[in-house]
Amino acid sequence: MATAFHNLSDYDPQSVPDASAMRFGIVVSEWNAHITGALLEGAVNTLKKHGAKEENILVQTVPGSFELTFGSAQLIKSGKVDAVIALGCVVRGDTPHFDYVCAGATQGIAHLNATTDTPVIYGLITTNNMQQAEDRAGGVLGNKGDECAITAIKMLDFLCRLKN
Repeated sequence: MATAFHNLSDYDPQSVPDASAMRFGIVVSEWNAHITGALLEGAVNTLKKHGAKEENILVQTVPGSFELTFGSAQLIKSGKVDAVIALGCVVRGDTPHFDYVCAGATQGIAHLNATTDTPVIYGLITTNNMQQAEDRAGGVLGNKGDECAITAIKMLDFLCRLKN
């Protein structure tokens, strides 16, 4: 559903499993830090709201969104996390750089999801302008970080139910 029709922070709290036994890695891009910082804050606060312990939330930064795949892969290899949330922001500019970064990050995260047993949640905001990014990082359309945290919890619950 298009974000214009759905606030990223709206969800039924009763539908979210308890996250107290779950371990989360968050890899966050330093590029567009005022946006990614807001996404990070949303994700961490939402994880904690649903029981995640602070010591079970490992946050690591990478320089840009293209590096989210490598950072996510390293968090998975560390064995310290059960799920990874990848947060970044790419705003369209005047060159094709936007297309390459967005495609590379998207394909990399999809590849990790297809080839590992650790869910990697796609929290890359790709917008035409900074206002659209701000709207999705705690602005009028909610916070993509909230949505990613809920997705991570639900994906770990999904895995747990499959194993039991």
